[in-house]
Amino acid sequence: MYVGRDMTELSMIPKTEWTDDELAYFHHSFQQIAPYLNIEGQTIHREIIEEIEARGGLGRREATYTHGTMPVPD
Repeated sequence: MYVGRDMTELSMIPKTEWTDDELAYFHHSFQQIAPYLNIEGQTIHREIIEEIEARGGLGRREATYTHGTMPVPD
């Protein structure tokens, strides 16, 4: 479960100052409601995606049975 700053607070600071957890949570939330977003919501979602891409994506945060948390070079 996400525990952190809400969108009201985050809307007042640039996306570059958001944590990875905040970006991941709100990206997922906006993804779920994408068909219902107005232009402003679509713009915010696009900015979140651009910030995630600028950071090189969001890495795997937990290991699973088949995947570790660190990339393994071949």
